[in-house]
Amino acid sequence: MLRQASLPIILLLLASLAIITSFVSIAVGPMQISLTHSIMSFMPSNAELPQHVALIIHQVRLPRTLLCLLVGGILGLCGAVMQGLFRNPLAEPGIIGVSAGAALGAALAIVLFSGMTSYYPNFMNFAAVPIFAFLGGALTTIIVYKLGTSNLGTSVTIMLLAGVAISALSGAAIGYLNFIADDQMLRDLSLWSMGSLAGATWPSITLASITLALLSFLFIKQAPALNALLLGESEAKHLGVPIQSLKRRLILLTAVGVGVTVSLSGMIGFVGLVIPHLGRMLVGPDHRTLLPVSILLGALLLTVADMFARVAVMPAELPVGIVTALVGAPFFLYLLFKQKGRFI
Repeated sequence: MLRQASLPIILLLLASLAIITSFVSIAVGPMQISLTHSIMSFMPSNAELPQHVALIIHQVRLPRTLLCLLVGGILGLCGAVMQGLFRNPLAEPGIIGVSAGAALGAALAIVLFSGMTSYYPNFMNFAAVPIFAFLGGALTTIIVYKLGTSNLGTSVTIMLLAGVAISALSGAAIGYLNFIADDQMLRDLSLWSMGSLAGATWPSITLASITLALLSFLFIKQAPALNALLLGESEAKHLGVPIQSLKRRLILLTAVGVGVTVSLSGMIGFVGLVIPHLGRMLVGPDHRTLLPVSILLGALLLTVADMFARVAVMPAELPVGIVTALVGAPFFLYLLFKQKGRFI
């Protein structure tokens, strides 16, 4: 953990890395674009850019890169909040079933309103799918929270086990929807079931930007309460933290973030698990600094993963959810190995 005085340097370094990675991301893909052209596309006068290069950058590469940054930031932020809230390094929105519930909601919207896609694409992309994804994530969150809460408090272990059960049920329901879906529905379902940022549009970037800004503001306001929770629930109560209302508020806001990311990019796992650990290695457990660092690290990780997904099997493209799983699953096993003595 580095000294407090070096925290602004870390934030500046991460922000600079995110900018550099964005330029590289714009240049990477089946059609190679020079880094010079990538940088020139942001200049006020970019008349020297070939027209086809400018079209690819502004219609495909730039929206995709921005969506990577925003979705990664949301997932990293939500993961840090969940781990702080439950005081458990294994907590993550996907592990407690929120992602699976949001995915089921999005799948229902795709199947129910598939016939409207051609006539009302904006309704599908920015009303039906996000709303159903949020409702699915929120309902799952409430069920898991209720199952894990008793008069004695909230049991993280029971919540994790309930999350596994809810994820299995959601997976079965999604499998049934795939079974009854027609070709167009299957195509839409497969696009996001493994995670993909290929469908980035400027309206989706606007939705993700608003979500990240709102969650950042609300979560960082709760950073002192999350710090108090690190001492334990009883100690936090003595410090005046309203534990139950704080849990409800933060879990609901996490469901909003996960619902939006699932509706825009599909199921991208393990980002919310890995990023908070990397953040704590850099700046320690203080959520006042951990939360902004997690946003930047999440943006970096997902952008790098998406670049790898684009070039690994060119000219085809790997779903980015596969790449994050390849990174995150071994890390999760490592955490289990480290924590196994504590569960006995």
